[in-house]
Parts: sequence; C-alpha cells; structure tokens
Amino acid sequence: MRIGLLFGTFDPPHSAHVNVAEHMLRTQGLHEVWLVVTPLNPFKQHQAISPNHHRVAMAQLAIEGRAGLAVSDFELGLPTPSYTVDTLQAMHERWPEHRFVLIVGSDNLASLNRWKNPEGILAHHDLLVYPRPGADLHQSMSAFQGHPRITALHDAPVMDTSSTRLREELATGFIPADALAPSVLEYIRKHRLYQS
Repeated sequence: MRIGLLFGTFDPPHSAHVNVAEHMLRTQGLHEVWLVVTPLNPFKQHQAISPNHHRVAMAQLAIEGRAGLAVSDFELGLPTPSYTVDTLQAMHERWPEHRFVLIVGSDNLASLNRWKNPEGILAHHDLLVYPRPGADLHQSMSAFQGHPRITALHDAPVMDTSSTRLREELATGFIPADALAPSVLEYIRKHRLYQS
C-alpha cells in the first residue's frame, strides 16, 4: 500500500492536521495517511511537550471515525534524538510491503537541507508539500525545481493553525473555535493539559 506519513508532535492535534491528511488521502492516490506522533523535534530542543500517551490519545480522538486515517506511535519507540531518515528506514524494515510518502509543509521543505541526510530521504521517498503561512510554496520549491520526487500541492489546505498558539490560548482559558475536535477539547479539560 502507498501510505502518507504526516509527522508531528500533535500537541494538540488540530483541525488543520486532519484537513491536510484528508486532502492528501483524497487527491494523491494514497491508501492511508498515518499521523506519526513524534518525540521532540531535534530543531526544537528548548520546548517542552506533553507526555507521549496524551499526545497519542488526542491524535486518535482527532481522527476518530475518519476512514483512511490512522495514528502511529512507532517513532516514539525509536532511539532519540529522532531523525526522519532513520525513522523511514525503520518503518521500511517493519513494513516492507508499504511505500511510504512523506507529507511536509512548505516551511519544512525550506529547511530540508538542514535535516539529517535529506538525499537519503529523497532517494527512496516521494514528498508531498502543502502550503504554510510564512513559507511561500514557490520559494520553498525553488531549490528543488523539477525534482521528480517532490510535488507541490498549491490547492492543498493551508495549515494556518499553530499548536503553539493553541496551547497559549488554552492556557488563558480561551476556547479556540473549530480548531479542535470536541472530543480533543474534552480530553484536554479532563486531563488539565496546557494549564497556566
């Protein structure tokens, strides 16, 4: 099967994550899209994140009832720091029958040259790139123009919601309208996450 992988801390998972995942599933010939819950990004070591079990539980709630979407905690069981190229290799070894496709924002593509072994990723995996505010898709693609493994999706939903901003708003008691599934919001309240 051709599986799309959307990596993220999902702290919390929001509607833009789900919208992008569903768009890729509908339009890019994918059999499934997995939301891969990650440890702390090596580029963001100064940040604190919620415990793994909370982030996995919230991601599962966010996609509940949505056919073709799944949550994977696979990367949480790998050694840290976690690098995408290593995770993809481990996933290929675990599921050799699948072809994994990486789903990234234009902001991530713009910094791809700073990732560990980006050539290794592009040698074996297609990249689907969706627009993010502050990272122009055309400009992000300029260094990879014509690359056979990278597809820019100008019609994909813009992921304009930020988990960081949601955490800040939730800490003040503000309830972000439509940004979180009701079940995710209920989970956050129940477990008193993001309290100031």
